[in-house]
Amino acid sequence: MSREVVLDIETYGDLKNMDTVKVTVVSIYQYETSTYTSFEESELKQLWPILEKAQCIIGYNSEHFDLPILNKYYTGDLLRFQNLDILKIIKESTGKRYRLNDIAQATLQISKSADGLQAQTWYEEGKMDEIKKYCEQDVKVTKELYEYGKKNRMLYFPTLTGEIQPFAVNFDVIENSFNQESSSGKGINLTLPF
Repeated sequence: MSREVVLDIETYGDLKNMDTVKVTVVSIYQYETSTYTSFEESELKQLWPILEKAQCIIGYNSEHFDLPILNKYYTGDLLRFQNLDILKIIKESTGKRYRLNDIAQATLQISKSADGLQAQTWYEEGKMDEIKKYCEQDVKVTKELYEYGKKNRMLYFPTLTGEIQPFAVNFDVIENSFNQESSSGKGINLTLPF
């Protein structure tokens, strides 16, 4: 059974100053249990064991946004965990960065339910359940893009003229030597400082 985890985060703060950005919600999909779960900032300690046992963390812009921000809360180093950043692969294939919503609409004909600015407003209004629903929807969109790309080895992007263009992707995870060592034992990412 796969131990992959699809992850997305919502934040609050000035994205121009990443040191001030804090996590409001983290949502995940666990392939091992076929479940969606959301965690508020105060509940992150419940998330760490799941990520530590993950075979791979899958996200969209996760390598440069989600994981570095989450890493501020984690005792070890999440950046050393095996991860697959869909946006990074898209940029390597097309030479451009596309919004999740654009790729999802072109590939799957589905859209995100809101945006990050709306999530910040909900946070100010104390509407944590709305943030969780939105974040879980983003996880679902990311998961479906991952599965489509893994199966078909392609995704689609919209051109400026509105045409839909295919491009190749390879979502096969290449194990790095660190994870081969850590997963050969108990399947736990051992990055905590001892």
